[in-house]
Amino acid sequence: MVERVRLAIAGAGIAGTAAALTAAQAGASVVLLGPPPTGGDRPGESLSVSAGGVMAELGLTELVKAGPHRPNLVTHAAWGLPVLAQRHAMMHPEGGGFVLDRPAFEKGLAGRVEDAGIPWLRASVVSAVPASGNGWAMTLSDGTRLAADFVIGCTGRAAIIARRHARPFRADRLVAAYGFLSRSDSEVEPTAATLIEAVENGWWYASLLPDERLSLAFFSDPDLLPRGLSRDVGLWQELADETRFIRRWLESATFEMAAPPRLASAATTWLAPAAGEAWAAAGDAACAFDPLSSHGIATALWTGRKAALGAIAALGGDEAPLRTYSETLAGAVTDFLLQRARIYGAERRWPQAPFWARRQR
Repeated sequence: MVERVRLAIAGAGIAGTAAALTAAQAGASVVLLGPPPTGGDRPGESLSVSAGGVMAELGLTELVKAGPHRPNLVTHAAWGLPVLAQRHAMMHPEGGGFVLDRPAFEKGLAGRVEDAGIPWLRASVVSAVPASGNGWAMTLSDGTRLAADFVIGCTGRAAIIARRHARPFRADRLVAAYGFLSRSDSEVEPTAATLIEAVENGWWYASLLPDERLSLAFFSDPDLLPRGLSRDVGLWQELADETRFIRRWLESATFEMAAPPRLASAATTWLAPAAGEAWAAAGDAACAFDPLSSHGIATALWTGRKAALGAIAALGGDEAPLRTYSETLAGAVTDFLLQRARIYGAERRWPQAPFWARRQR
């Protein structure tokens, strides 16, 4: 038996839950598809101050203020010069955003979906193909078959639904080597801050998490990473030893690199268009920006909400909001690429190094 639904949201991550909550707020008939996040450590814990507006629209402001997240008050950066520059939230009229306990935040989003009574099928989308006539024929990993009038794809960079209808673009091949570090001496009080440090073959990011572990990542290109890095903690330590400020923080706070890093794509990618007839993409499926922007979670929330509003309007016969969403996203990509070029262009200490030369052409 095939169940028919008006609006299906494929993917239950941050963008997907934002889309589902938006549809429920509007009184639309919606079903959320996909297992919830696993709850384990994942990179991407920065909630930028720019997310404040969409968080309020989604009714999520108190979800963050209730904790266990910490305000992101201080950011240090060694970029362009071999000295640390400090940015304090007091100098920004809107504050400094938050460093999230990512599993707790995602669990809170899932709780809001459940509280709203949104139907949630916790099985992955295996296939989604245009149905004869209109809409989509969908099959889930548990064998469930659905017929959906409109689908919002929130399946991450794989973009399993949107890729057959849009062209994928990639600005670079940036990859993250990342880990989560604990202290060997729990008596040492770590600094509640975020630190960014440029080096010859890429750049480092470190941020103290609410549980006082350190989120640490090195961003470079795949061909510039040591071979076997993800299996060799010694290579991971050697990379960190090449830094100046990251190394000092690790040593002074006794953070230990006890395991090799994991690897994940951090490339700037996007789809064009981001929406079409009876479909839209949101989150990383629509666009994934260089982590230097710190806008990943904010973008997931915003695209999830706007894609849902566009879908609801399209189901009512008005295609204009969906076109506006796609055009706005295309403009945001253009703006980001210009901003990205300016930021990378500000680092001129290694003009012949492949990593920087590729970004300063």
